[in-house]
Amino acid sequence: MLNLIDGKGRIFLTILIVISVGAVMLNALAPVGSPVHVPNYMISLIGKYLCYALLALSVDLIWGYAGILSLGHGAFFALGGYAMGMHLMREIGDRGVYGNPDLPDFMVFLNWQELPWYWMGSDSPLFAIIMCMAAPGLLAFLFGWFAFRSRVTGVYLSIISQAMTFALMLAFFRNDMGFGGNNGLTDFKTFLGLDLQADATRAGLMLASALALALGYLLCRWMTTSKYGRVLIAVRDAESRARFVGYRVEHYKLFAFVVSAMIAGVAGALYTPQVGIINPSEFQPANSIEIIVWVAVGGRGTLVGAALGAVLVNYAKTYLTGAIPELWLFALGGLFIAVTLFFPKGVLGVMGDLMAKRPRRKPTGSAPTMEAGDD
Repeated sequence: MLNLIDGKGRIFLTILIVISVGAVMLNALAPVGSPVHVPNYMISLIGKYLCYALLALSVDLIWGYAGILSLGHGAFFALGGYAMGMHLMREIGDRGVYGNPDLPDFMVFLNWQELPWYWMGSDSPLFAIIMCMAAPGLLAFLFGWFAFRSRVTGVYLSIISQAMTFALMLAFFRNDMGFGGNNGLTDFKTFLGLDLQADATRAGLMLASALALALGYLLCRWMTTSKYGRVLIAVRDAESRARFVGYRVEHYKLFAFVVSAMIAGVAGALYTPQVGIINPSEFQPANSIEIIVWVAVGGRGTLVGAALGAVLVNYAKTYLTGAIPELWLFALGGLFIAVTLFFPKGVLGVMGDLMAKRPRRKPTGSAPTMEAGDD
């Protein structure tokens, strides 16, 4: 356990607890007019940032420690979101616009007569939670099995993963797929019988996102500090040598890829009820590229830096899309170029270098050193 949580990890988890619990308490207890009051919209915004941080953590696990640059992780995030969205649509029941207790509104509108087979079981919250991890995990297993056994690496793997998420985006846009088409899944009302618009429910979802981020960090930290993690790093740095000494490289990479996809699916599942919608735009390849920017800005191969980068970039996005919406994408691209050229270690790496260069104070009461020429 001492090796599992290092100094950066303790600071990260402490800040995570303070921010999440503190925000909930200030939202519930501080008067509305008080300068320390946290408004309701901020609770949902923090929860969304935490989901993005968990998503960035999943990408850093494979990119920072296995050297797998995936440009398709937005697909796993979206699949987890759709798995949760399907359950939330079933919870609406006869409270929908058309009052059908079995079919979601968009299916009634499109004259569907019965639920598709892949919607079966989505009325169970436990089944939905399992599918949030199983659906992206299965896709990652199938994709990784063929890609890694074929020794597809580098830019070729990145392009193929991007093609995968683009293909899924086109598929989910179709009305006959049974996922709401262009509009996606929305108009959610309850989760586990709790009103999604209630302040307590929003606070609970935000705390659940914080807990998932903490557990995701501990899982990734355990994987990367174990013997498996050391082999994974060896594969990243010299894959041919690791293969030569007898390691089944494709198995190590496949396991990390599947775990990463499942973590991304959990992030998507927590994201959907907090924003109130999931649609095919989440599959856009640009979203997956943006995740890479988060990790690069925070610090690749640090875990904590990936989460930090996700929060920083999305906070900047929230501010800049309101201040200069037409220039936001240029700012994002410029940020990525600047970090790649001048700060390859990311924000966390720069902070570590500054701390290392800081002069250390000499202990008081130490004996004076002899200078040349002293008697």
